[in-house]
Amino acid sequence: MKRSDVKVLVITGFGLNCERETAAACRLVGAEPQQVHLNDLIAGKHTLEEYHFLIFIGGFSFGDHLGSGTVFANRVKFQLREQLEKFVADGKLVMGVCNGFQTLTRLGMVPALNGDYFSQTVALAHNDSGVFRDDWCILKADPASPCVFTKGVDMVRLPLRHGEGKFVAADAVLDEIEARHLAAVKYVNADGSFATEFPANPNGSLRSIAGICDPTGRVFGLMPHPEAFLSPYNSPSWTADKSAGKLAAEGEGVVFFRNAVDYIAEHF
Repeated sequence: MKRSDVKVLVITGFGLNCERETAAACRLVGAEPQQVHLNDLIAGKHTLEEYHFLIFIGGFSFGDHLGSGTVFANRVKFQLREQLEKFVADGKLVMGVCNGFQTLTRLGMVPALNGDYFSQTVALAHNDSGVFRDDWCILKADPASPCVFTKGVDMVRLPLRHGEGKFVAADAVLDEIEARHLAAVKYVNADGSFATEFPANPNGSLRSIAGICDPTGRVFGLMPHPEAFLSPYNSPSWTADKSAGKLAAEGEGVVFFRNAVDYIAEHF
């Protein structure tokens, strides 16, 4: 399959607000994104079967009432579950960013340790700081992770903006996530060491976890926003980078989308 044949579904509506950046990221790497309102999916105007790559985007779905991603996840779980189960079983890709990651955890789609994609075992709690955090962070990818989206990634800088981003789980679940290398990206300090303190760990996430995948590596969620760093000029240091002759050709978030689209193009 050619990249241009890769169909991406960007679900919109009910307080979500990152659809344009996410669609732009997909177009930038050659795919064909389509923005579809959740209600239109539920009404059957579109089906998940039409697409290869599903993205749950950032924002404040349903105003974050009852907890970030909870209401959105329940609507998906009880009205699109069969479609979503088939989507994953067919080997397609799912990504959740920020509120989308919160939605994936509420659904149970990550980490899905026992293959059950609809039983929650982890969560994103309120930041330890007690406030919404709008900043930049550094992530380090686990080279042993099965995650499709982080292949070839070492350290990457991304923007973040959230109030409920603290990754939490029971110790036994955390141990299994790490043993199976499902913690695809972690917050790190500038020297690459795992960040346990604020602000490098912006929310107090346990084990410095910023994003996880399921055991297949095809379902992935993370709190920072790769779709918000598509151009080098998105960076707060672009003027210094340009003066030093170090301005990159593209933003560091592009690689996550390119990896996904390349995987689909190769496997379908």
